[in-house]
Amino acid sequence: MKQFDIYYWQPPKWSEPHPCVIVSHPDRVARKDPVEVVACSTQRAQRKPEDGEVLLDAADGLDWATICHCDLIYAAPRADLKLKKGRVTEARQAPMVRTIIAAHGWASVF
Repeated sequence: MKQFDIYYWQPPKWSEPHPCVIVSHPDRVARKDPVEVVACSTQRAQRKPEDGEVLLDAADGLDWATICHCDLIYAAPRADLKLKKGRVTEARQAPMVRTIIAAHGWASVF
């Protein structure tokens, strides 16, 4: 289990498991529980991502173009992360982090 790996996880009050991306610091992923994740849609993306979202696809190990919601970070028990699906490509990792920062208004802190 590593930062930017994609696993299936069922967020609280969601009806089914969804792909999610681990965004915790690598030290936390290696040694602590829970880990931080952002959840993605299970539906084929029928639109462009909005602010606070990124688009992942088969290059990342998903079955189709999928929107990930970077404006909400969950704490997921590592034991609940099931079925590794893939990994966010290196080319998409930095844009995903920038989207998370922007979606939370953290850029103004720097």
